[in-house]
Amino acid sequence: MPFALNFVHPVLMWGLLGLMLYSGFLGLKASQIRKVGPDDRKAMLPLRYGQRHARLGLVILAVTLLGAAGGMGATFLKNGKLILGPHLFVGLAVAVLVGATASLGHSLQKGKDWARGLHVALNGTVLVLFGWQALSGVAIVQKLLTPAPL
Repeated sequence: MPFALNFVHPVLMWGLLGLMLYSGFLGLKASQIRKVGPDDRKAMLPLRYGQRHARLGLVILAVTLLGAAGGMGATFLKNGKLILGPHLFVGLAVAVLVGATASLGHSLQKGKDWARGLHVALNGTVLVLFGWQALSGVAIVQKLLTPAPL
């Protein structure tokens, strides 16, 4: 496998972490709209935080699934097998949780409070797991950069 392909997955995943954090910011701003006074609300509505958060959520879902499949594919192509370990299992958990939180979109648009609480809890869990995932991925990249002993 070409050397550069080893790094598409890690770079994509670090970009995804940035997108997740930005989406969290947009979601926080969208939730603030419900709590501010009428003048502030009028000023915030044109910024469309909720709509931007929802659109970015779809991008995050797609990139998460493609990234998980790409990481497993690259590992399989390089090693002829998947390496069963925490990085793989946490990555799969992140993909499932991102799918679960995206599935709440319809209930969120209808203003269901239970869905909002579950959405925030799932995404908080995703950020913790994905943050660990990003750090464990750095160790994997360092192994890839270390020359094999002769």
